[in-house]
Amino acid sequence: MANPSRLCAAALTTSAALLATLLAGCNGGSGDGEEDGGGDLTAQKLDWTDCPAPSEAQGGGSAPSPLPKGATWQCATMKAPLDWDRPTGDTIDIALIRARTSGPASKRIGSLVFNFGGPGGSGVTTLPAFGEDYAALRTRYDLVSFDPRGVGRSAPVKCLDDAQLDDYFQQDATPDDSAERTELVNRTKQFNNACEDNSKKILPHVRTTDAARDMDLMRQVLGDAKLHYFGISYGTELGGVYAHLFPGHVGRAVFDGVVDPTQNPEQSALGQAKGFQLALDNFAEDCTSKTTECPIGDTPQDVKDRIAKLLADLEKKPIPGISPRELTQTAATNGIAQSLYSKDFWDYLTEGLEEAYDGDGKILMLLSDSLNGRNENGEYSNLTAANVAINCADEKPRYSADFVQQRVPEFRAASPLFGDFLAWGMISCTNWAVPGAAEHPVVSAPGAAPILVVGNTGDPATPYQGAQRMAEALGKGVGVQLTYKGQGHGAYDSKNKCVQGAVNSYLLDGKVPKAGTVCS
Repeated sequence: MANPSRLCAAALTTSAALLATLLAGCNGGSGDGEEDGGGDLTAQKLDWTDCPAPSEAQGGGSAPSPLPKGATWQCATMKAPLDWDRPTGDTIDIALIRARTSGPASKRIGSLVFNFGGPGGSGVTTLPAFGEDYAALRTRYDLVSFDPRGVGRSAPVKCLDDAQLDDYFQQDATPDDSAERTELVNRTKQFNNACEDNSKKILPHVRTTDAARDMDLMRQVLGDAKLHYFGISYGTELGGVYAHLFPGHVGRAVFDGVVDPTQNPEQSALGQAKGFQLALDNFAEDCTSKTTECPIGDTPQDVKDRIAKLLADLEKKPIPGISPRELTQTAATNGIAQSLYSKDFWDYLTEGLEEAYDGDGKILMLLSDSLNGRNENGEYSNLTAANVAINCADEKPRYSADFVQQRVPEFRAASPLFGDFLAWGMISCTNWAVPGAAEHPVVSAPGAAPILVVGNTGDPATPYQGAQRMAEALGKGVGVQLTYKGQGHGAYDSKNKCVQGAVNSYLLDGKVPKAGTVCS
């Protein structure tokens, strides 16, 4: 899939704007190097200026559009220790972006820091793309986001170049025999070796605990006594780790599209297989239950059977995608997965399947490109490189091809379409240069302020059960769960008035909703 370790948990938030650009066509600080000397980094002053156009590692494109009433997005660079065990040693640049509050200074609460997930998504490019969705929150906060270390303009991890990535994403990700398994293992090893060759100095320092410490430094540099935080997808894991490390510094915080902090990588991948299968089932049911005829099948099972046949045919013979690239089985599955991140994308999936059945793979290829962080110019962001680097630095388990082969039947039973892909993704950290930190993140945060944990019953990437487990793991009186009975990844951006009302009421007015609140 797009991320060899698992489907990228932030694909919706990091690529929705890119997807719109691609389909329509059918930021501060360089941060690349390290500098000597840390000193007292909490005393540094940020130099906010109008944001430049995003770098290739951030995804490319144009500088963010002006805000209403002539305001502009501002970018700055924060110095952080390369190695938090040596806080006065070498430093790296962390790229930040903000929109100043639109309300009166007397009503300002402070900064609201966003992390949109991945890991590997650029907050500097994502926040402006979704800025209008958070206009209500901007009435009392400066909206702030950042590129976490290893991402975008913050000492980005570099592995393969664009041409090599095109080739890499064309590989067969679901081997059927020993020769294909050997090829997949070798390709994975080549990718991992390239990451070590090109990014050796930063790789040991991109763990989630490092990013959490960066956020606490950010809190101080921004002048806030507490960290007010909105974490989405992997951003919920980062927020949970922050709360564990700095429980007394937690302000008003919301977790949306929640990672299950109790699972190891194998359990997480199996959970995603079940989650994406549920989303596919819901898509097929939706298409065939409408009053108009579903163009891709007569019944939900017929829709899924036709998709399965398409993927089997593509494994034998790819069809034209975006010249000179062909739509392979792997690319098609990527494209289908991307479209399941949001119900808003389901029409794209229907159209893409229709065209693929007629021999045209362009739309599914565009969807796949969006998931992989590839823009219309053939340039890749460093989403995949950063995603693998952060996951492999965090996760202790290393899975062999023999182990995965034994586990494939259970994954296939969980999802006939996605199971093989997610099972074989477990080998992505094998032979990684840096040992993983733990079986799973630690998020217990006794004494922290309440954290609103929002789970979506139809979430494919971070299945609903993760929200309950996160709320429990944060601790009694800390995790407050809210349920949204909806579709897609996350809840706030669904525009559901109940969800947005509860979140806004907490962040703006400090009113914690009753635990167990259900929105539909």
